[in-house]
Amino acid sequence: MLSVKHLSFSYHKTPVLKDLSFNINQGEHLAVIGESGSGKSTLLKLLYGEYDLDLGSIHWKNNEILGPKYNLVIGYDFMKYVAQEFDLMPFISVEENIGKFLSNFFPEEKKERTAELLDVVELSAFAKTKVKTLSGGQKQRVALARALAKQPEIILLDEPFSHIDNFKKQSLRRRVFRYLKEKNITCIVATHDKDDVLGFADTMIILHNNKIETINTPEHLFKNPKTPLIASFFGEFNVIDNKIVYAHQLEPVETSQLKATVVHSYFKGNYYLIEVKVNEDTIFFENDTKLKTGDIVFLKSLK
Repeated sequence: MLSVKHLSFSYHKTPVLKDLSFNINQGEHLAVIGESGSGKSTLLKLLYGEYDLDLGSIHWKNNEILGPKYNLVIGYDFMKYVAQEFDLMPFISVEENIGKFLSNFFPEEKKERTAELLDVVELSAFAKTKVKTLSGGQKQRVALARALAKQPEIILLDEPFSHIDNFKKQSLRRRVFRYLKEKNITCIVATHDKDDVLGFADTMIILHNNKIETINTPEHLFKNPKTPLIASFFGEFNVIDNKIVYAHQLEPVETSQLKATVVHSYFKGNYYLIEVKVNEDTIFFENDTKLKTGDIVFLKSLK
């Protein structure tokens, strides 16, 4: 289990994280979300031992995670960290990068392991390609595979799919998170993308004002957003009569007290996002068809 107790950290006396406490069991997936500058990446670096804590402690099972004051070499064998900078070896091939830290005493096992990971990150066709010729998204996938090569007990992922185009992102996300679950690898992912969370994370932490604003399951937080910050992570929302109402929770009706004027219709694929004005307030709802600017609609909350 990963145990974080009363963690606090500052950059040059500027507080970044204050009094964070949480636990994660072996094999669980935790998503850390928050606005830019909320400390998501800093938290991952602290968990990896890249910085020294101001206060508090971090333990993985019976091992205390300590920073550079205590460790000449940063990091631990049981943990891997995939940062937004990939730190790959550009002049050797993809498969050589992945297998770099696997033992040469067992060549067949090394070959099989490398092939398995190439398949996980959907790069089998690029096994012999030099890394320097790859796109940013492909390099990110190599970094993921290399981190998994020695099958760590815990992996820290910082925006792991940010460089990957939408043609590959969905299937790759499923493959990677499924692989981690199958191998019982604990995963902590810092992200701004709800698709990295929904369907994959067991627990979510929301960072705000240097602290944990809330921690719960993604399903609970989606269904019970207590603040606009939480709701905004999941999609378009409105605050109506001091209640948070998602765009999909409003529908047009024959008549109601919520009279609105259509401002714009945004095509979203299988629905239109309709922007309307209610007095001076802007409200969004989802609709099957496009509405004309200036049309009058009446809305009802399904919540």
